[in-house]
Amino acid sequence: MTLAELLVALALGLGVLLAGGVLMIGANKSYVAHEDAAGIDDGGRYALALIGRAVRQGAFVDWERLAGAAPANDLPAPLAGLDNRSLVKTSNGIDDPVANAINGSDVLAVRYPGAGTAPDGDGSVTDCAGFPVHEAEEGWSIFYVARNGDGLAELRCKYRGASNWSADAVVAGVDGFQVLYGLDTDTPPDGMPNRYVNAGALAALDAALPLAGGGQAALNEKTWWKRVASVQVALLLHGERPSAAAVQPGVYALFGPAYGEAQAGSDPGVVLTAEDLRGAGPAPSRRLFTAVFAVGAAQP
Repeated sequence: MTLAELLVALALGLGVLLAGGVLMIGANKSYVAHEDAAGIDDGGRYALALIGRAVRQGAFVDWERLAGAAPANDLPAPLAGLDNRSLVKTSNGIDDPVANAINGSDVLAVRYPGAGTAPDGDGSVTDCAGFPVHEAEEGWSIFYVARNGDGLAELRCKYRGASNWSADAVVAGVDGFQVLYGLDTDTPPDGMPNRYVNAGALAALDAALPLAGGGQAALNEKTWWKRVASVQVALLLHGERPSAAAVQPGVYALFGPAYGEAQAGSDPGVVLTAEDLRGAGPAPSRRLFTAVFAVGAAQP
């Protein structure tokens, strides 16, 4: 082989290697982007499934224990919520909320009776962490957003343990968590929502109730929270890596443009802009997850 032939062979070989390297880098970028998108999808689906199970469980009544009798009217409502708030993981329930919510994120709390004898019940009722709730205690599943030790916002599930309250992470990379409540305003109630309102609107309706000095028992009996027929949830998540998309949405309306335009001023967090979400470095991939869960009416 002459020197010229050797140089030509080397040039051709280097060209093939260069083309192969370019293809490998492109394939690796596609794989990383797909893995990131799959992680967002898995986290969003898991979070909605967990919230949906908790909401449906809020309608649970242990008819066997009640021997067919109707539950007392003055029991607390199975649902509660807070707008633009976060929680401390060790505080009692949703008491003592904190105002430093992540992008106006909300709090959703579900309470329900246990089933089966202590200490572990019969396993049919569990809290959002998967721990069984027995008939002598009240179960709680509370969802809120807070930052972890690395400063990353995460959706947490708060529950009452054997001796204290605690909370576990459900999914990380949360940009916003919003909740609306489908209110049945018909008289008599027909179990179908007529309009969707936030927790602040429900609190205002309760504040206007004529209780005539009846105290907490009268409020529990008349509260509008017992007229909630469904719960609408919106969860905006982001991935760990920069987005591969050339252009990303400039505005995220978590409950759609119509609600966002009408309520953005009074319900923080239902509309998030690129400026609200901007952090250090390139923007990551984002996806919005929404779902509506029915709050079943308990029947014997």
